[in-house]
Amino acid sequence: MTIREVLRLFHIKKALQVYKKQERQMNLQDLKIEIQNTFHQILQEHLYDHSMAVEEQQRLRLKRRELRQALKTCTFGDWYAKKYIKEYIADILLTKYSLTEEELEQLIPFESKERTARDTFDILLYHYTQKYDKQALSVMIDQFHLDDPSINEEGEYYYEITEKQINAIYRKKHIELDFYDKLHIVSQRIYSWYRGNGVIDEIRDQAIDGISAGVSGITPGMELERLQEVQDLPASYKSIWLFYKGKSIHLSFLGFENEKELIRVCKNIYRYNNPGHLSEVRGYIVNEMMDGSRIAVARPPFCEGWVLFVRKFHQELQKDLHTLITDNNCMIPIQLLKWLMKGCQVVAITGEQGSGKTTLLMSLIRYIRPTFNLRVQELSFELHLRKIYPTRNIVSFKETDSIGGMEALDFGKKTDGTVNILGEVASARVASWMISMSQVASLFTLFTHHAKTTRDLIYWMRNALLTEGGFHNEVAATRQAVDAIQFDVHMSKHVDGHRFIERISQIVPVKQQIIHTSYHAMTMNTSTEQQFETRDLVVYEHGKYVFKHAIREEELLQISKHLSTQEEEEFHQNILEWRNLSE
Repeated sequence: MTIREVLRLFHIKKALQVYKKQERQMNLQDLKIEIQNTFHQILQEHLYDHSMAVEEQQRLRLKRRELRQALKTCTFGDWYAKKYIKEYIADILLTKYSLTEEELEQLIPFESKERTARDTFDILLYHYTQKYDKQALSVMIDQFHLDDPSINEEGEYYYEITEKQINAIYRKKHIELDFYDKLHIVSQRIYSWYRGNGVIDEIRDQAIDGISAGVSGITPGMELERLQEVQDLPASYKSIWLFYKGKSIHLSFLGFENEKELIRVCKNIYRYNNPGHLSEVRGYIVNEMMDGSRIAVARPPFCEGWVLFVRKFHQELQKDLHTLITDNNCMIPIQLLKWLMKGCQVVAITGEQGSGKTTLLMSLIRYIRPTFNLRVQELSFELHLRKIYPTRNIVSFKETDSIGGMEALDFGKKTDGTVNILGEVASARVASWMISMSQVASLFTLFTHHAKTTRDLIYWMRNALLTEGGFHNEVAATRQAVDAIQFDVHMSKHVDGHRFIERISQIVPVKQQIIHTSYHAMTMNTSTEQQFETRDLVVYEHGKYVFKHAIREEELLQISKHLSTQEEEEFHQNILEWRNLSE
């Protein structure tokens, strides 16, 4: 070897040592930028600049196309694309930077007490995910009773998971991580900044009811207005709230790093299928993600700050009502709902947000006869009934900027539908069209609504008909609503998050009485209050379901008309059993 070659090798070795030293000083933020630049170089590289075979060029072209597609969809709930990008990041860290275990420790202090609450939580969630996958967070919450209520100074209940609780769990678990475990956690952290949804990225994938961010704390506008008053209060970008088993739980140990990161996630998370641009003019957007989650985002000036809401629906659990209705005598409401579906009755499912209306609606579909064609109308695709019932004839429609709900319902009438399902009746126009459609355009209709009582439901429908349905008389509009809707299933939930059916009520029309005022004139009783009455069939009392009243004879005949002889006998036998259980 010549002196020139020796010097050349020496300089190369020296350069590598300098590069390695610089690499050790690199932090997570620097790595994120380096990873971003590496992906950019891979996607922009000219394949024709290399002397390679045509087959190899084609292979690299396909790999790059696959990478570009994964980068595009991983943010929107595509779990497989996310996994692909995370593995790509881990491969870059190993091959390009040759990270050692000591260097991983510098990026996230796995073995040090300098860990932040987020570091500890990421380690815990990764540990549970290895065994429980998407049930990991649920198992951890249930195992350590993290959803138990706390009591504030005023004696009121609230739900919160604190940094103290997270640290206590970590100490109990005695988690041991090898090199590849640490590499995976670092890769996830970089991904959450690069293409993911920040601190909520892994939580969003879990089997929870939902998660929201930016919904508490002080917004930047408030800080500017009252600087002295709010300087010690938490910022809105640090607020993360978990919706779990009907409970809204504050994850006080977790938060976005800054307002800019919250805005980035809000601007990205809703963009699946290009629903439009979130701007000052269009201050909110409701959309869905690839896994069926519903996304709602809002921004100033429409909202006081940047906020996002993710609502998840677990389709794999929706086929069996026994997993939803679990209290004593639960067979009473389950069997009654079964016969209402088989008997083709128009049913409203009412209740507050988070009470389980959509979940119940998904499960009721199993009792509708498979020969019936289902047509679904939603604000955004939430039910995803084809995933639950893939062999059924089901078509779903949703409103768009150019196609309103009424126009979509009108089109649905031309698609051979037997049963119409409305994910939510939220506007007067859709309500008036739904009432008309339930009487002439389909065999029966199911829908959800936020009414607190059955009377509120009828009055809201009446007002919708007066506003949009061409009615000018309250009595006539009320009669139309009463004739269209037969039953109301009202969902509720306790303070502790337990969800249940509060009551199943029948809406009974009251015959109008003719009042004779003179020989020449007769008037109808025009009191809206006397147009209908409500009859509670099943109610929830003291932790159990009680059968209160039988279905009116007229509706019994209507239900029996749609049943086979064997089903009719079973139906009447169930009625006798309900009475015995309630005595």
